[in-house]
Amino acid sequence: MRPARVAAVETLSPHFRLAELEGQALRNVAWTAGQKVQVAVGSGLSARTYTPMLWDAGSGRTRMLTFAHGDGPGSRWARDLTEGDTCQFFGPRRSLDLSGLESPVLLFGDESSFGLAAALRECRQGDGAIHVFEASDVAESRSVLEAIGLRQAMLIERGADDAHLAAAEAEMLRLAARGAHFVLTGKASSIQRVSRTLKAAGVVSSRVKTKAYWAQGKTGLD
Repeated sequence: MRPARVAAVETLSPHFRLAELEGQALRNVAWTAGQKVQVAVGSGLSARTYTPMLWDAGSGRTRMLTFAHGDGPGSRWARDLTEGDTCQFFGPRRSLDLSGLESPVLLFGDESSFGLAAALRECRQGDGAIHVFEASDVAESRSVLEAIGLRQAMLIERGADDAHLAAAEAEMLRLAARGAHFVLTGKASSIQRVSRTLKAAGVVSSRVKTKAYWAQGKTGLD
């Protein structure tokens, strides 16, 4: 595990905080956008997964966005995080391979995908990417995305029976006709639905990358 010190913490909204970690163990580390780190939280072997937004291997710094929802050990850790704290984490390690993407790129996800969207700007393939997110609180999510430089993102408020996903699918189908590549992240059931829509529209699997970060009633996804 890599030890790190919390160099700075910025509260962006009631549920989101921006954390910057630093340390000698973070220097000279090979990192690519889309990789993950697993931070030890609470007691025992409990850990939570985050997508670094960037990584400065020269100075030994990384930045990540935390999303506290519920009252689990990960949410408590994120809410209590203070400058000067120490932590340990595994990684960076493989999570989502963004190589091979071709413009235009559409990233679909939710609140758990904001960090990945910021990281995507760090690679050539993500230049000019379009972001479509489902969110429980659109106003809060909008303010957070603006704070991290993603003010052009399309936000869709979650609705009953996932009816809101029709708006996301319409945007994807519009871009599919232009040969877009798709990165589908966030909630497992949402990914499954939009994946079926793209497949039915004739989008080949080589143009679609997927990564489920969570699923209702399940733990352990990252």
